[in-house]
Amino acid sequence: MPRVTRGFKARRRRNRVLKLAQGFRGARHRLYRTAAEAVDHALTYAYRDRRAKKRDFRRLWIVRIGAAAEQNGTSYSRLMGGLKKANVELDRKVLSNLAILDPNAFSAVAKIAS
Repeated sequence: MPRVTRGFKARRRRNRVLKLAQGFRGARHRLYRTAAEAVDHALTYAYRDRRAKKRDFRRLWIVRIGAAAEQNGTSYSRLMGGLKKANVELDRKVLSNLAILDPNAFSAVAKIAS
């Protein structure tokens, strides 16, 4: 009696995993069991890092705004507090881009905040 290879469904499942493992090095893109483990980890990291990316960018924007605020003689917290009181609804991404691309405009915004 020949062994049962599970046929079409199992092959389709294995091929789906191996397709996700394309570009992995060594056995991780060739052998099903190794590839399945690598793909599981990769998908876990991708899920986690899609959330971490949002935090990382916010931290970057805050650092940039803080540096630009110091150049304009204020601190990050005073700048953000002043903008809130003045009802200026610019988010951190926009403020960060202003600080980099148009320092004069950022200075004008900083004056509004003080």
